[in-house]
Amino acid sequence: MLTLLAFVVALGILIAVHEYGHYRVAVACGIKVLKFSIGFGKPIYTWRLKNKPTEFAIGMLPLGGFVKMLDEREAPVDPAERHLAFNTQPLKSRAAVVAAGPAANLLLAVLIYAIVNWSGLQEPKAVLASPVAGSLAERAGLRGFETVQQAAFDGDELQAVRSFEDLRWRLTQGALDGRDLQLVLGNDSGSSSRTVTLELSKLDAADADAQLFRKIGILGPWTRPVIGEVMAGGAAQKAGLRAGDVVLRLGSTAIVDGQQLREAIRGSVRASGGDGVAIAPQDWQIQRAGQTLVLQVAPEIKRERGAAVARIGAYVGAPPEFVTVRYGPLDGLWQGVVRTWEVSQLTLKMMWKMVIGEASLKNLSGPLTIADYAGKSASLGWSAYLLFLALISVSLGVLNLLPLPVLDGGHLMYYLWEGITGRGVSDAWMDRLQRGGVAILLGMMCIALFNDVTRLLG
Repeated sequence: MLTLLAFVVALGILIAVHEYGHYRVAVACGIKVLKFSIGFGKPIYTWRLKNKPTEFAIGMLPLGGFVKMLDEREAPVDPAERHLAFNTQPLKSRAAVVAAGPAANLLLAVLIYAIVNWSGLQEPKAVLASPVAGSLAERAGLRGFETVQQAAFDGDELQAVRSFEDLRWRLTQGALDGRDLQLVLGNDSGSSSRTVTLELSKLDAADADAQLFRKIGILGPWTRPVIGEVMAGGAAQKAGLRAGDVVLRLGSTAIVDGQQLREAIRGSVRASGGDGVAIAPQDWQIQRAGQTLVLQVAPEIKRERGAAVARIGAYVGAPPEFVTVRYGPLDGLWQGVVRTWEVSQLTLKMMWKMVIGEASLKNLSGPLTIADYAGKSASLGWSAYLLFLALISVSLGVLNLLPLPVLDGGHLMYYLWEGITGRGVSDAWMDRLQRGGVAILLGMMCIALFNDVTRLLG
């Protein structure tokens, strides 16, 4: 129920803002707006503002919206109102009305990011867990339990790293741009001890997928190797593990953090061949109430998404240490602008890589995945939900600016042609382009829905 509600609210807000952008600029340009609708299909509620010609409506299908303006191309117009019709407006006015929808979504993202920046956000501290074996991070010399104080791409000035999420964002940017990232590692006293360089430029463009951070080797922040909730009937309970046990060693390997312990459990599948239903018992050295104990734990092999995965039936690793990331009024607003710009760039780069075949089409997400993330973010609190809204708002704004017929960007492409040649696109070409645009969008939607179903069923 929460997922459905969060999804509908998100769609309603994003569609309303987008269409209001079109509506507000149309009214400012002196265009008569006949109808403003959130959703398609039969209206379930309509109203009018006093002395205003516009009918406002909420449709039954909340998967879009529209602003219907007076237009001679759609219906006969009274000569006395011809100056109020959209098609009779100057080119700059028509372009402004079309661009206002995507611009409204981008401005909404700026505002949301600013609100989160002003109110403060609890994020994991930028303390690194043990790197994945054989990854870029391990080859760079990272060992785990290092605090990342500053970071910079080659040739750029070093900037403070405020949280682990800040670091993750820089890693994503570097991987997509093919730029190496320099990290200054230190401790809480502020004195830096050493500098390492993550050679992100050595990642192939096709590596920008769901396994990106595993290839980089930085999966999460440092956590204590503590056993959390133990599930009834699981391998952990059978072995005698209890919540609060601190794992010191697994076999001959010293365990220093929760990430390393999770990787060690994962690696036990490879050691066993992954064919059975259980793994040979392992000696786990633990600390419990000041005493050191040795227990034999046999992780169980389960099939998840077609792959063998080792599980012990317990939460592994304590929660990470959190810091509050908060900005002042001007800094918060500026950071909102910067983040919106960065997310827009990242979205365009990913789209382009998919077009030229350098990134998998599996990165496309549809309404089912969006709904799933809406519910998950809402369950984490209002800050996480707001950040989800900002991300989707940027994506909606950028998508609508693409030069595809039937999208706002396609109409802007027509107006660019008109501005260059002095004449509009012919009806014949308009029809061909619209059909092509619809075909491309339907294809993208089918791929996105297929990816959604695959993720949910997998």
